[in-house]
Amino acid sequence: MPRKVKLILNPMADMGRAWKTANDLRPIAQEFKGELTWSGTVYPTHAIELAKQAAEEGCDLVIAMGGDGTAHEVMNGLMQIPENKRPIMGIVPIGSGNDFAYSMGITQKSAHALAHALKAENIKSVDIGVMTDEHGRKEYFDNTVGIGFDAIVTIRSHKLPIVKGFLMYLTAVIQTIFLNHHPAKVQIETETEKWEDQVLMVTLCNGPREGGGFMLSPDSKNDDGKMEFLTVKKVSRATMFRLVPEFMNGTHRRFKQIRMGEFKKFNLTSDIPLYIHADGEIFTTFGSNLKRVTFEILPQALRVVKG
Repeated sequence: MPRKVKLILNPMADMGRAWKTANDLRPIAQEFKGELTWSGTVYPTHAIELAKQAAEEGCDLVIAMGGDGTAHEVMNGLMQIPENKRPIMGIVPIGSGNDFAYSMGITQKSAHALAHALKAENIKSVDIGVMTDEHGRKEYFDNTVGIGFDAIVTIRSHKLPIVKGFLMYLTAVIQTIFLNHHPAKVQIETETEKWEDQVLMVTLCNGPREGGGFMLSPDSKNDDGKMEFLTVKKVSRATMFRLVPEFMNGTHRRFKQIRMGEFKKFNLTSDIPLYIHADGEIFTTFGSNLKRVTFEILPQALRVVKG
């Protein structure tokens, strides 16, 4: 059992309901026999700083309490710590998508998830991806990176305060099909192949699911030393609507407009600016001029409490 724990809460997760959820979980935290402290995030990227600080203060377990964005930031903070001093990461999923928690087999029942994380008995070393853009800016990701269509879906979903969870992402998908149907001409190179294509969407998958219910890469495992890529070629709006339920069911691979494969290194160059999300967090948005980005997998880089 860990001795010193930092619990990092995003009080705005679950459309602001996370604060109440955390308050309900206080009795479980108070039963912990070691040293446990709480910190709440107050601005974007704050969890990165809090996680890094917790590691430097000697915490051996850092728990992300929030959604995929909170987990993404905590993971990015921990990845800045040398591997031999890097704490274990725990997750209490109380966000909109909770896709990384899904890939780790963690229950959506927050009380059970916190009690399980604090025991830290079931640890798994997971692969982490690292993205580097043409300006040298780096970002780690634990679940998926989306370029093009699903990045725009993510940007739009952040502007939908009324709906939540999977319905929020589905609403944003429909908006994006109507309003942002702009294919890009890309050059892609992995360690085994190189090609050019016109694509609407490129997604790199360390886990099977994104957006709270889109099974983009059903066979992806985050501990096998490789990742999967998915591209959707230039298709009509009607075909994109046809593909949406296929993505939800994980049955899209039979369509000729879909290309999938494995990689350890992935380079992409585009003729138009790239819109990118990493684990549902916006990396580049409208107005960006980024056209080149590279990706690499770091095998078993982070120890995480699994379900």
